[in-house]
Amino acid sequence: MKSKIKVAFFAEILIEDFDGASRTIFQLIKSIPKDRFEFLFFCGVAPTGVFDYEVYEVPTIALPFNKGYKMAIPYFHKDQLYSKLDDFAPDVIHISTPSPLGNAALDYSATHDIPVISIYHTHFLSYVDYYLENFKVFVPSVKSFMTSMLKKFYHQCALVYMPTQVMISELGQLGFSDENMKLWPRGLDTNKFDPAKRDVLFVQNITQNNKPNLLFASRLVWEKNLKTLVKIYQKIEDEGSQYNLIIAGDGMASEDLKKMMPNAFFLGKLSHDQLAKVYASADVFVFTSISESYGNVVAEAMASGLPCVIANGGGSASFIDHSFNGFLCDPENEIDYLNHVKSVLRNENLRNQFIQKGLEKTKELKWSHLTATYFADLESLASVPSSVAV
Repeated sequence: MKSKIKVAFFAEILIEDFDGASRTIFQLIKSIPKDRFEFLFFCGVAPTGVFDYEVYEVPTIALPFNKGYKMAIPYFHKDQLYSKLDDFAPDVIHISTPSPLGNAALDYSATHDIPVISIYHTHFLSYVDYYLENFKVFVPSVKSFMTSMLKKFYHQCALVYMPTQVMISELGQLGFSDENMKLWPRGLDTNKFDPAKRDVLFVQNITQNNKPNLLFASRLVWEKNLKTLVKIYQKIEDEGSQYNLIIAGDGMASEDLKKMMPNAFFLGKLSHDQLAKVYASADVFVFTSISESYGNVVAEAMASGLPCVIANGGGSASFIDHSFNGFLCDPENEIDYLNHVKSVLRNENLRNQFIQKGLEKTKELKWSHLTATYFADLESLASVPSSVAV
């Protein structure tokens, strides 16, 4: 009988609905063919509920600049970590993040000639401008250091899944090789995100009025270009508050945003079922972030029949063919967003076109196909030494 392929899987946080990266990871976990694969998970934050696989926890530290996130710190536990890997003897190593934990796994793979697969979940380089906003003099050097570090990390991976062609091109311009990159978008549950869930009364119970509803859904962290969202809100207020601005999500910027946008409607973090209803019941999806590697929320909005007016930047922009299935805006220009919002709301034919074309585009996103590709690639990598696996 053929032995199972052993996969050592490294992730910072193994909480299913923690963020977009976690949801992608759990789609893979739920689809593991147990007759073909044996998985061992290494993480900083372990699952809280029932989990069918062994988990090895690594001590963590909280990130002061990103409330709610913890980073695994393996430096004082490498001997135990590597001993666990020795006992498991993986055929392939999956590394989710180029973190200290990820780099420890990468070092082990190099010394044991084990191929590594990774998914480009987070566009870290786009965060630098936000976190160093008050120290702009350091931005070029920090970006240069991070670019060098990330290039070194991903160059050593046998295969890197990239969410969009936009991200492949952007990294290529920074000198990344695309020889080991493979386009692998994110899937979508179109049974969950569906225009049929539209419920106008549901939203009116939240807003207590019948104004058009603009929805923003995201983690509320400043690297999502939230300053532009505030400018959009202020422009709405200046023009007589003719729209409701609804905010779905939570994060370290939440309390500041509530003070800066007192008449906006903050729903907090929602379950997928709750969020699906909000998407379908709003009138326009407005998204200012240019730091997305993919942009799950844009796909979810389109699948829910919600016309999108979003920033022209980052991976999420790849969903939109401007004026065909949505609008792309100058990322920091609040007037540009609102002019396009008005076009959608005033032109019924255009609105219907955006809805229809958005639904057609998101029907292409099938998790079953993507997970099948992943497990086929694991089998391929397991049969090839890491020094030649690409």
